[in-house]
This record gives sequence, structure tokens and C-alpha cells, in this order.
Amino acid sequence: MAHRPSDYWRQCVADDNARVASGERDRAYAAELFPEALLTDTHIALSAFEADLRWLDPTSADDVFTIIERIVLDLNRVNAAHGGAAYETDERERLCGYIEATLHEAGVDLDAVAQTRRLTRHEITNEWRNW
Repeated sequence: MAHRPSDYWRQCVADDNARVASGERDRAYAAELFPEALLTDTHIALSAFEADLRWLDPTSADDVFTIIERIVLDLNRVNAAHGGAAYETDERERLCGYIEATLHEAGVDLDAVAQTRRLTRHEITNEWRNW
């Protein structure tokens, strides 16, 4: 099962806080990068994406792109709500990888679906993505 990026980032915050508590570090940088509101908002968006997949016809490119558009627009709103810089390069790659992996797990042939729009699997979010 694909792991939600928000869960990974939450663990980074916990690990960083533990290092501060143990004296290994004097500042918790992960909490600055991933404030609780960002983690919660991202988690909610990803939960809605996963719920949408329950009704997905994995053979319908139109259905797949509708769901992709919805999650990307939801993440755009999260990004905007957090100053437009919530997701840096690593976070963007992790989110896109999660979307691809989750669609694959739902039975979507990403290469075939992407090809219907003359895209590669790695371009499926580009049309709507602002982050």
C-alpha cells in the first residue's frame, strides 16, 4: 500500500522532536517545514482522494483524470493556504509518487491512461498543478 506523504512528514517531525528532547539537536526544523495544519490539510486531501478511488472505473481515462484533477486542485488549495510554498521539490515528488502508486494499486494502467492524452505517467498532474 502506498504510504501517504503526510504520514511520512509527521514521522519526520516526531523524529526531529525526539532528537531535540534527547539533546542531539537544539532545534526542531521538521516542525517548521511541516506544521501541524499543513499535515492535517494534506491528510484530509489524500483521504478524499482515496475515497474517490472506491468508485473509480480504472479502465476509464476520463474517470481517472477527473480524480487526478480533483486531488491536484485540493493540494493546490492546501498549498495556497500555506503561503504557496507548502511543498518543496522533495514533497512534490513524494506527492506525485503517491498519486501514481495509489492509482496503480486501484488497478489503473497509468501508461495507457496517460497515453490517451499524449502524456507520460509522470505528466498526469501537470495540467492542474500549482505546487
